[in-house]
Amino acid sequence: MKKKNALAAYILIGIGVYFLLVQLKIPILTNFYSWQTLLIVIGLALLIHSYTSKNYQNLFSGTIILGLGIHFHGVAHYSFWINHWGMYLLIVGIAFIVRYLQTKMGLFPGILLISIAMIMIFSVNLPIWFDWIYVVIDIIERFWPVALIIIGIYLLKKK
Repeated sequence: MKKKNALAAYILIGIGVYFLLVQLKIPILTNFYSWQTLLIVIGLALLIHSYTSKNYQNLFSGTIILGLGIHFHGVAHYSFWINHWGMYLLIVGIAFIVRYLQTKMGLFPGILLISIAMIMIFSVNLPIWFDWIYVVIDIIERFWPVALIIIGIYLLKKK
């Protein structure tokens, strides 16, 4: 019974600490009073629950939510933060590697995504034969909500 409610407990504790810090108005932490911090808290709760319960099914999603929270926080508060679409590939690649460390599944996709992300983030001009990537990225940037809807419907219909 204790393990069953552990995830909800971690999330409630994290959100409670967040709102307590907001109420205390500690000057050093003012940058963290944002929705991005809530993503970080939820991602950390998923990771802590995965490691403490030794049930690693939430490692992937926890790493992605934590990574997105850190990325969105960095974009909002730090001028040096890289705001490039390749960061999302990097976050998913890191999530695959974190999952691989415990389950031994996902090493190749993780390395592949991290490699593609690094090439895209740090390349100023891609060679001429990679021009098709810009067209694909433009389509993805325009229609990514539709892709999320389709993936969601697929997951609902999948047996």
